Amino acid sequence: MAEAVFFDLDGTLADTAPDLIGTLHRLQAEHGLPETPFEQLRPMVSNGVRGLLGIGFGLTPDMADYPPLAKRFLDLYANTLCIETQLFAGMAELLDALDTHGIAWGVVTNKAERFARPIIETLGLAQRSRCIVGGDTAARAKPHPDPLLHACQVSGTNPLDCLYVGDDIRDITAGRAAGMKTVAAAYGYLGNGVSIQAWEADVIIQHPLEILPLLSTT
Repeated sequence: MAEAVFFDLDGTLADTAPDLIGTLHRLQAEHGLPETPFEQLRPMVSNGVRGLLGIGFGLTPDMADYPPLAKRFLDLYANTLCIETQLFAGMAELLDALDTHGIAWGVVTNKAERFARPIIETLGLAQRSRCIVGGDTAARAKPHPDPLLHACQVSGTNPLDCLYVGDDIRDITAGRAAGMKTVAAAYGYLGNGVSIQAWEADVIIQHPLEILPLLSTT
């Protein structure tokens, strides 16, 4: 059996899009701009502030207006981290099954730990999760393997006996580099512009419960 299953947060474990997009809409209102449609923004949620400001304001991180706007975005988001955010359908049942089988699980995200931890706590999962690794926890964030290797160290697991589940190509790249079996979550945001088939994940799933049959084949 697998020793552990690690999940990306945004677009994999939880649907965080409503709160992130709501933050962008508040920022657009502050600047007198119309709201960018939700469905246009949703695919970019896994790319965080960079992706949302790119669509909503046409800015890239190298532009002078980007840093102050990104800071304002994060200040607004900090107050509404988990208002409408919820687990994806089937995820609660999957986590229950992992607990029942004694399989460790945790969260490895590029979201800063100061945002990730309160979300996991509000969702009622902090005491059950073996680890919460943010984008600023390890020396390098995904697509580097450092956060996943850190998760294994904290949880006392062997990367070769672990699964990593994510909805972005950088998740699969990081998981593969760490030596884990990789699972691409097709139900997620998929906003990187690269076909999910080209990510070279070991498995593509359409629903979280499809992970259960994989636990004995790692």
